[in-house]
Amino acid sequence: MRKIILSILAMAAMVLSPAASALTLSNESLNYQIVYHWGMVWKHAGDATLSINKHGNGYNARLTGKTRSWADKIYTVRDTLKCSMTSNFRPIKYEKFTHENSYYAHDVVAFNSSGSGTTAACTRYRKNKAPAHINLSHSGAAYDMLSVFYMLRNLDYSKMENGKVYKSCVFSGKEKETLSIKYVGIVPSLQLRDKSRWQAFHLKLSFTTDNGKKSSDGIDAYISTGPQRIPLLVVGKLKIGEIKCYYAK
Repeated sequence: MRKIILSILAMAAMVLSPAASALTLSNESLNYQIVYHWGMVWKHAGDATLSINKHGNGYNARLTGKTRSWADKIYTVRDTLKCSMTSNFRPIKYEKFTHENSYYAHDVVAFNSSGSGTTAACTRYRKNKAPAHINLSHSGAAYDMLSVFYMLRNLDYSKMENGKVYKSCVFSGKEKETLSIKYVGIVPSLQLRDKSRWQAFHLKLSFTTDNGKKSSDGIDAYISTGPQRIPLLVVGKLKIGEIKCYYAK
């Protein structure tokens, strides 16, 4: 399930490409169906909800993910990500709550943007352990695994080149990662699980650690070309089969 949540969040990438006019979001809630696919097997394994609300001059966002009842018997997941952001979607505070079977964890990342650089104080809470403290820094803009979701929706795709790879920095909670995004182009008719069809931007995403080591397999993401820039579909590979996260109205 951690792979599933990462797949959804990987759609949230801030790339080094010109931003469009500042996107203003009203209160919003987007639902997703998480489907396991292997050969002829298609199984609805979990559900996720992404929501955002205006708060003063900024935003509060939340992503929740959970397994369905049949999957709970194999591996139970109840995960939550929370983030507060400025009006231009720069992160202020990020929290990750992990509840997977008997495992509990809570990560807190407090961001500080000064000039063009970013620093963060990270605190990691684990059951029966003293809190661990980690400091991260980057010379440019840095985001967490939730705030980047909204930066992606604010990009000017008309200025992105087909086949070109763009990069940005993500503080995942314990380390700094590089997120690489290859812009593939426009898919004229992407079919979702409910048989609806959408025109979509196609991206290929990958994460590497600060020392250049790959930290996840490649992921394909599709975002609607309409003014809302809705994340429509994410496909992540597994050792056996793949996970598909579908937007569900």
